[in-house]
Amino acid sequence: MTDFAPPRLVLASASPRRLDLLKQIRIAPDAVDPADVDETPLRDELPRQHAARLGAEKARVVAARHPGCVVLAADTVVGVGRRILPKAEDEATARRCLAMLSGRRHHVYGGVTLIGPDGREWHKLVDSVVSFKRLEEREIAAYLRSGEWHGKAGGYAIQGLAGAFVKQVGGSYPNVVGLPLLETANLLAAVGIRPVV
Repeated sequence: MTDFAPPRLVLASASPRRLDLLKQIRIAPDAVDPADVDETPLRDELPRQHAARLGAEKARVVAARHPGCVVLAADTVVGVGRRILPKAEDEATARRCLAMLSGRRHHVYGGVTLIGPDGREWHKLVDSVVSFKRLEEREIAAYLRSGEWHGKAGGYAIQGLAGAFVKQVGGSYPNVVGLPLLETANLLAAVGIRPVV
């Protein structure tokens, strides 16, 4: 009986968190090739739509560069109501995000797309609900000094210092970090990629 090697897996992401999450379930991509796409929301685009669209766009861009491979892409979007919170690239943006999240619930949407070697696409949208405690100014100031917010959707990293702000998480915790593992593992299993035990 011949063992068939699984197809090559390409992770279409520059996020070290997504790579770490895959390693957590013992899946190692054969290559990492970030997609450079415009992440500006479309007019009237809702947070969940934004996450799903960007995950799919990233996967398609990278799949075109890796024919015959499996390509996995994801995008994480923090939403407060209909509003999409940006990735914080400066302290002022991070401060605005934290002030908005203080004392309220928000959604973290994970848009995951998998493209198979034959070009077939699978999509999954995961919604996690995160509740923050009311933040004091000194807590916001200390968090800003940490620099941990830089490049993070919504201006925080739940797996770091901001974990102390979280009252409750409903749904997938790994999704808030950057990749919903249960759903991703199921998608990968559909194309023959499973954890290396």
